[in-house]
Amino acid sequence: MASPFRYFSIYKPFGVLSQFTPDHPGQQTLSSLYSFPSDVYPVGRLDRDSEGLLLLTNDNALKTRLLSPGRKVKKTYWIQVEGQPVMEDIAKLSQVMEIRVRKKLVVLIPAEARLLPDPGLPPRMPPIRVRKEIPDQWVEIKIVEGKNRQVRRMMAAIGFPVLRLVRTGIADLSLGMSQPGDVNEWSGPDLIHQLGI
Repeated sequence: MASPFRYFSIYKPFGVLSQFTPDHPGQQTLSSLYSFPSDVYPVGRLDRDSEGLLLLTNDNALKTRLLSPGRKVKKTYWIQVEGQPVMEDIAKLSQVMEIRVRKKLVVLIPAEARLLPDPGLPPRMPPIRVRKEIPDQWVEIKIVEGKNRQVRRMMAAIGFPVLRLVRTGIADLSLGMSQPGDVNEWSGPDLIHQLGI
């Protein structure tokens, strides 16, 4: 008997909401990428102006495994920032940080962070705004939380505004060679194996 559960990974493009119905006319949603089953929903979310790996399923047990605060599932982000941080700046991300989320101070679990050579990701559409007189740099951050706009707030706290933010991994699953808008369907065992959870 076939499993009633469905599992998808997508490379969410910039400008697409992590939901199926628009908040305002003309907004792009996940429905514009693929005809997903009506009972499938995103596991977590990515902001409209963020890109990258997003999982969707109707398997609530897997959603709980991935989103439970006690499990601390690692998520990897590649971030293009304005300016050129050095190792001392990046080291601050690996220490206890406080950020303000909805007017409350939140203490974050230390992240893993490193400077990254240009990873050669597919171009963003529309392209980022580049100012020729100001250099930019790529940074990799791995976190186990998902506070509202957490990565952007972390980078702002050390003085480097985010130009582009791409989630490239959830647990051991990565974007690989996927392109923006790609949708992949998995069997449950295959996805769990790829995630390594």
